[in-house]
Order: sequence, then C-alpha cells, then structure tokens
Amino acid sequence: MADASAYADNIKKYAKGYNQKAAEKIVGHLGIALRNRDSSLVSCSDPGELQRVREKFCRGKLGLAQKNDEIDAAMGKICEKMKPEGGNKSRVTFYYLLAEHFGKLDELAG
Repeated sequence: MADASAYADNIKKYAKGYNQKAAEKIVGHLGIALRNRDSSLVSCSDPGELQRVREKFCRGKLGLAQKNDEIDAAMGKICEKMKPEGGNKSRVTFYYLLAEHFGKLDELAG
C-alpha cells in the first residue's frame, strides 16, 4: 500500500475531507513519478500538461465521460484554489481534488 502521509496535510488544506484510501490509490497510481520533483508537480500554466492530466488521469484512471470543457473548467477551479502554492502544485493533491470534484473518491478508495 502506498504511503500518502507526506501529502495528507496539503490535501487537507484544500479538500472538503480526507479519504486516506483514495489518497493512497493516487500515490500508488503515480508511483515513481513522485520521486522526481518535476513530475511530482502540476504546472497550471502548461496547457500540454493539463491536457495530459485530463486524458491520462481524468479519462484513463477516473473514467470520466464529461466533455473536455467541463473537465478543463474543473482543473481551472483547482488551479485557482491552489494558487497559494505558487507556480507548481502537488500532483497528488491536484489529482485528489479532481477526484473529489467529480465524486470519484469512494470509487478510487474501493
């Protein structure tokens, strides 16, 4: 089981609650990408990166069928919410907030 404790405080700062199992699944999903500082962060100013998040995580992992505009709007809200983090946001927290927004935390944790 992946250890999500390093991300718990950051997630709790922005999320409505904290689903440890869902957070662990996200950490497990990201795997070795989290070892590299660059790939462990999301840059909201990089449209290519946001597109990859939409396709690989939102569509691939969460199985979202929403229109791109709807997913992009949700990512925009999360970028705005996480603005205090500066230019780069924790990928674990960003993914967690996306799953929360689309009501997929329980499914992830399952």
